[in-house]
Amino acid sequence: MKITIAIDGPAGAGKSTVAKILADKLGLLYIDTGAMYRAATWLALQEHINLEDGESLAEALCHKDLRLESPEESAGGRIRVFLNDHEITDAIRGKEVSDRVSTVAAQKMVRKVLVEQQRKLARGRSAVLDGRDIGTVVLPDADLKIFLTASAEERARRRVKDLEGLGEKESYDDVLRAIIERDKQDSTRQEAPLVKAADAVEVDTDGLTIEEVVNKIADLCKNGKGGRKDQ
Repeated sequence: MKITIAIDGPAGAGKSTVAKILADKLGLLYIDTGAMYRAATWLALQEHINLEDGESLAEALCHKDLRLESPEESAGGRIRVFLNDHEITDAIRGKEVSDRVSTVAAQKMVRKVLVEQQRKLARGRSAVLDGRDIGTVVLPDADLKIFLTASAEERARRRVKDLEGLGEKESYDDVLRAIIERDKQDSTRQEAPLVKAADAVEVDTDGLTIEEVVNKIADLCKNGKGGRKDQ
C-alpha cells in the first residue's frame, strides 16, 4: 500500500522532527523540504546573490547538486544536506539562514525549481514530506494531510534551545519577535502562502511530547485517514 503524508505548519512547530520519526516508524521515505529552502538561502548568502533575485538564485540552483541523505547518529537525527558534495547540515540551521529563508522561499522561480525536485523525489513512493505548502501545492493529492502547529511562545522556547545546541545565543524575546514576523511573512506571501489545506487534520503540539505527536499521526494512518488501498 502506497501512502503519502504531507505535514505543513509554521516555523518551529516541530515538523521536521516529527516527520523524520514518523517516517522511521512507518518505514517511509522522509523528504525534508525545509532543508532544501535553507540550502538555497545558504547558497545565496555564500555567492552574494540578492535574496529577492529569484531568477538568479534558481539558475544557480540548477547548476548545483543538492542532495539529501539519511542522518547519522552524530548528526542529531537531522537529514544530512549536501551541495556539490560539501556538507552544510549544520550551516543551514544557523540564525543567519533562519532569519532569511522566508525571503528566499517567497521567490517564484526558486519554488518552481525546488517543488519539481520534491515531486520527483516523492513520485511513485510512500513518503512523508514537511513544509509550508506540501498539502496545498507540492502534493495536493497526498493521502493524509497534517497541519502541525503550536503557540508562538512555545515555538520560541524550542528555537532558543535549538540555537543553544548549535552554540548560538539569542534572547527569548528576540526569537519570539522573529517567529511572529516569519509567521506574517509566510502567511501573506504571494507565492504559495502558508495556509491549512481544507482537508488537513490540525494537530496542536503545545504540551505534547514528540512521541505523542508521532503516535497521534500514526493512529490517523492506522484508522484509515490516509493511504490508498488500490496502489
